[in-house]
Amino acid sequence: QFLESGGDSVQTGGSLLLSCKASGVTYSHYCMAWYRQSPGQSREGVARIAADGTAAYADSVNRRFAISRDDAKNTVYLQMNDLTPEDSAMYYCAARTTLGGVCPADLFTYPLGSLYWGQGTQVTVSS
Repeated sequence: QFLESGGDSVQTGGSLLLSCKASGVTYSHYCMAWYRQSPGQSREGVARIAADGTAAYADSVNRRFAISRDDAKNTVYLQMNDLTPEDSAMYYCAARTTLGGVCPADLFTYPLGSLYWGQGTQVTVSS
């Protein structure tokens, strides 16, 4: 199971730290990622991180968001800075078991059903 927290309402330019804690799994075997979905929009990948800490980001959030993981705490984080109203969405933690916890470069194109999901945490950014 994956449980997200940290979503909130902030103003433009604000920051938030999202957390996703895993339970009942061997966390270090997973490629972890954050996705988001706005009403009427498809769910999109935001950031992903491999077991070795290698991270990658969607162009829309690069240099503003930072993903990290603490395997000792079974937790992955998403630090979000310089938020804009376009960042408003439900944010989901996702996981995929891979050999060595490596994240596929094309992870964000994978069918959503091929990943494990949390229940989401809402982020709202007002102008």
